[in-house]
Amino acid sequence: MSDTPQPAEPSPMTVPTGIPALDAATELPRVNAPQVLIITGMSGAGRTRAAAVLEDLDWYVVDNLPAQMLQHLVGLLTTGPHESRAQRVAAVIDVRGRGFFSNLAQVISDMRDAGVEYRVLFLDASDEVLVRRYEQVRRPHPLQGDGRILDGIAEERLVLADIRERADTIIDTSELNVHDLARQVRATVAGETDEQLRVTVVSFGFKYGIPLDADHVVDMRFLANPYWITELRHLSGRDAPVRDYVLGLPGAQQFIDRYVSALEPVLAGYLNEEKRYVTIAVGCTGGKHRSVAVSEAIAGRLRDAGHLVSVAARDLGKE
Repeated sequence: MSDTPQPAEPSPMTVPTGIPALDAATELPRVNAPQVLIITGMSGAGRTRAAAVLEDLDWYVVDNLPAQMLQHLVGLLTTGPHESRAQRVAAVIDVRGRGFFSNLAQVISDMRDAGVEYRVLFLDASDEVLVRRYEQVRRPHPLQGDGRILDGIAEERLVLADIRERADTIIDTSELNVHDLARQVRATVAGETDEQLRVTVVSFGFKYGIPLDADHVVDMRFLANPYWITELRHLSGRDAPVRDYVLGLPGAQQFIDRYVSALEPVLAGYLNEEKRYVTIAVGCTGGKHRSVAVSEAIAGRLRDAGHLVSVAARDLGKE
């Protein structure tokens, strides 16, 4: 959960020209203005982990951004080409930026005056915990200079005092593991779909091998194979005659009902453990008939239960 501090002085940066910056006289159209989250706080408190969580939620994340560049980043994403616009932007801004960081308070004041919607997420931890984390990674604190780690921590608290007062959300990570922190970050920024599990149901043929990314593997070879019925052989499980035949076989509907019911506590547990993607692999001999029909049926049941589900037929079309 600890960050990997960069104590070296940053290389000189030139502010690019031609990129619209925000100032107090600039009012961005609300329809185009992205949601902006500023991640800051104590070095070693978990900023890197928080940024990774946001990336998983499809935020556009920039790490170690100089404070002055935040205005230009928001301006670029607001008025640039449509394909470059992001609706949710997170910037990690902290004392690694050295002199650049001192302007953060003024930058966020200018953004507020310009009507930009933003929030400040501040990550903190006790001195004892921060020292332990730095000792574990054997890295110096970016502000300790020739002193001790505690000297750097004390200096950083002074530098961050004003920003901490302005923070919308403060998360103390002293007693949190990486999963606890991820849950708190998600709770801070989550929209309606951010807390949903993404389920992929993929059909496959056992003769081509089990999908490498499968979390669950279901074997449909207990059902009669439509391949041996001449009028069905050339069709797939997506075609109504095959689908009706497979789902009408003894035990097919009973299996689907019970399997989907058994999945519900599993999927809920995945969410609780911060697993956001799951792949269910449904197999038969060749991946053309039984597995395709049953995977579509399972996906439909999961959608009806409110899950986000996509379906893929890995081996459909293979000889």
